Amino acid sequence: MKKKINYLILLLTTIFIVGCTSVEDASITDGKTESQEVTTVNTNEDTEKEETTNSVDDEPAAEETSTQPDNELFPGYKLIEVDGGDLSGYREPNVVVDIGFGDREYWAFTNEYGQLVRVIADEIILQDDRNEPVLSSGRYYSDEAKVPGVVSDVLDEGHVIADSLGGVSNAYNITPQDSALNRHGDQAYMEEVIRKAGGATHFEAIITYPNNQTQIPSSYKYTYTLMGNEIVDEFDNVNPEVVNESTGSTRSEPSDSTSSNTNGDISSVDTNGNGQVTIKEAKDAGFSMPITSDHWLYPYMDDRDNDGMVGE
Repeated sequence: MKKKINYLILLLTTIFIVGCTSVEDASITDGKTESQEVTTVNTNEDTEKEETTNSVDDEPAAEETSTQPDNELFPGYKLIEVDGGDLSGYREPNVVVDIGFGDREYWAFTNEYGQLVRVIADEIILQDDRNEPVLSSGRYYSDEAKVPGVVSDVLDEGHVIADSLGGVSNAYNITPQDSALNRHGDQAYMEEVIRKAGGATHFEAIITYPNNQTQIPSSYKYTYTLMGNEIVDEFDNVNPEVVNESTGSTRSEPSDSTSSNTNGDISSVDTNGNGQVTIKEAKDAGFSMPITSDHWLYPYMDDRDNDGMVGE
């Protein structure tokens, strides 16, 4: 009986020891699991920190990209938009502005002094008064930008590209221009030639100033292509009649190309009296080149390439 009791005590002791061991193992296992879970959480936190760090690092790059100029067409110039009828005479320096009415792309450039120095267009598209909102005056707008200098009695608000050629009236297409030059001189003649040709291509205007303090140009140089011929017109921003009088030459109105000389009297132009007019004689008489086929002088001149123009 005593042996049975001892055996029973030994058995219970063994069971108790085994049970304690299992509890300790379970505790250890739970501890490892908790440790692993903590490690996992820490790892995720590290990953999140890395992702956060990368996001922060990426932000400056994104900002740098967004501050890059969006003007790849004309590097070095800030591309801005100005309403075509804006009457302000102020121009921003070093900018480029589209001065073509509607869908036309005529680009005007200013220098560091805000002076309008260059205008270019791949194609000059004439005004379409049937499909565009043209006023009874033949203009898109009732007035032009008030560029400093246009208040003068002898200066017009002169378009670099006229309304009739599709140009707008803001300060990026207006310069103070001698009234006679603008209305009857080389500027008017150049515009008329382009209109009669139905437009032009490869157009460029270079505008020069006497100093960097004024907005009144001293001269203009226009280059454009008509019917495959490149034409260059250069003239000063002065009254052509005054210049002709000072040089002793008589100036006929350049815009009189639509008129006709019914008597065919070319004696004032044909200095050698041979019945023909040379380019030099025409220029000396005050006419601008080219002389087109609808000009009254054309029949007396030599159009060697038969393109309807002499002196291009």
